[in-house]
Amino acid sequence: MIRWLLFALLLGGLLASAISVVVLRHESRQLFAALQRAEAERDQAQVEWSRLQLEQAWLAEAGRIERQAREQLDMARPPRVGILVEGP
Repeated sequence: MIRWLLFALLLGGLLASAISVVVLRHESRQLFAALQRAEAERDQAQVEWSRLQLEQAWLAEAGRIERQAREQLDMARPPRVGILVEGP
């Protein structure tokens, strides 16, 4: 009788551990898939950030700004620029 009880107890422990392995493996796969999605999102954000930095550098280029000022706003450089310094 005790042998059967011990056998049933061991069999129950074996089944419980097998089920827990399956559950943990499933959870591990779900977490890995979430990690892959997060890494892809991070990579996409880095690409977007690089593109925005290039665009900002292009927009801030001095020659481009001066050309737009001349063409779109009809601005021109003053004919002569001088700096006056007064003495003490």
